Amino acid sequence: MKPSLRFLSLAVFVSGMTALAVELAASRLLGNVFGTSNLVWANIIGLILVYLTAGYFIGGRWADRNPNPSVFYRIMAWAALTTAVVPVVSRPVLLWAAAAVEQLDAAIVLGSFGAVLILFSVPVTLMGCISPFAIRLAIQDVNAAGNIAGRLYAVSTLGSIIGTFLPVLWLIPAIGTARTFFVFAALLLLVALIGLWRTDRRMARNHLWMPLVLLGLYLLGTGLSIKNTPGQLYERESAYNYIQVVELEGVRYLRLNEGEGMHSVYAPGLLLTGGTWDYFLAAPFFNAPPRGMAQVESLAIVGLAAGTAAMQYTKIYGPIPIEGYEIDPVIIDVGREYFGMTEANLEALPVDGRWGLSHSRRAFSVIAIDAYRPPYIPPHLTTLEFFQTVRDRLGPDGVVTINVARLPDDRRLIEGLAATMQAVFPSVYVTDVPYSMNSILFATAQPTTIQNLLDNYKALKTGGEAPLELLTVLEWTIQNLQPTPANGMVYTDDRAPIELLTNAMVVQFVLSGRLPMLAPQ
Repeated sequence: MKPSLRFLSLAVFVSGMTALAVELAASRLLGNVFGTSNLVWANIIGLILVYLTAGYFIGGRWADRNPNPSVFYRIMAWAALTTAVVPVVSRPVLLWAAAAVEQLDAAIVLGSFGAVLILFSVPVTLMGCISPFAIRLAIQDVNAAGNIAGRLYAVSTLGSIIGTFLPVLWLIPAIGTARTFFVFAALLLLVALIGLWRTDRRMARNHLWMPLVLLGLYLLGTGLSIKNTPGQLYERESAYNYIQVVELEGVRYLRLNEGEGMHSVYAPGLLLTGGTWDYFLAAPFFNAPPRGMAQVESLAIVGLAAGTAAMQYTKIYGPIPIEGYEIDPVIIDVGREYFGMTEANLEALPVDGRWGLSHSRRAFSVIAIDAYRPPYIPPHLTTLEFFQTVRDRLGPDGVVTINVARLPDDRRLIEGLAATMQAVFPSVYVTDVPYSMNSILFATAQPTTIQNLLDNYKALKTGGEAPLELLTVLEWTIQNLQPTPANGMVYTDDRAPIELLTNAMVVQFVLSGRLPMLAPQ
């Protein structure tokens, strides 16, 4: 029995949707361990395109040699089943890779990354075979060949569009990456078996074992922890991140994606963390003395995470109004549940930081930017135009402070950001965070000197009102001050080559086994 054009269109639609869904799910599967840098994305997209290209070529030749509808639907069925195999087989490889990332074993990381990508070769290549095969089956009259080919490619592309948005906006946040693979595999297998039943019932009966195998794979590949990290309290995949909460020796840490770097730290009674957030407390005192604690009236945080900086500012400066911008709403929920982020003075907003600042009605005493997490630096938060927005949201004596990663022998990112900030602010300062690969940049709305910080520290120390923790942070900041770079590229919305710098960090890790950052972020 010849397949109808309508059912072939359905088959092409579902295969196109599944192919893109697999690509998006692959990015999350790999991102949980290897991160989501553009290098990871480039490898995923590039190899998926290679597999699809091979499938188009093989499928066209296969269809010409054996234009049999039964063969077509069997290709679909095997594409579905091998798609379901991916999350099951990749799991032990990814757990091995996660341990390698923590141990800084670049060889294993690189090898496991390649091994997982190879797993996609069979299902994606088979899905690539479907469109040219369907066109060959649908063409009965060569005079209508162009019309039929255009229709089927349009239907396939429509499926790809849905396959792009459905996993990201709904399925992965709702049910997780592994189950997303199984949903699309099951749908593709269902269409394949129905098509096979319509064209060759004997062959369809011979493939009824496939749903049972898919069910077994589902039971084997779901319901288990993604990473099994010691001390793990929580894990979830949101629309933006793989989120993990780990507790070690009574201290809770927020980890995202590959898990390198701690994005928030919390323990009852813990104020100073030894991490980058501590240095944000020093920002107000770069202004001209006398600068008292009461003059810190408000704070904005771009990259709120689970609220470590908000907690510190509230404890040191009192219940001042704080706006925290965190694009991932699930992280905000995690902060409230696991990190004590319940300050009444904190308004946590699930929006992009640049958008949030530009739409705020408040003039802030301090704006803290903690969204730079190489290799995931959002270029739009590094540019001249962004810092002009920051300047507009600062009060007359406002200060902006930024956490920036670096390598021991590569400070180009700091040089570029300092140059960009100097194009907007009259004074910029740099202090390195000891025992880490991070630096903190400060920029003041008014012309200032480093002597201001020294004088304010002395006044606070002799005045006796400043908490010991604040004095400690000021000491650390002073002790680790670095010369402000004199030269650097000014980043703009039109040109901010951040990826070139962060890619260099990733490549250095691959070649040397040394991560670009090891300390809390």
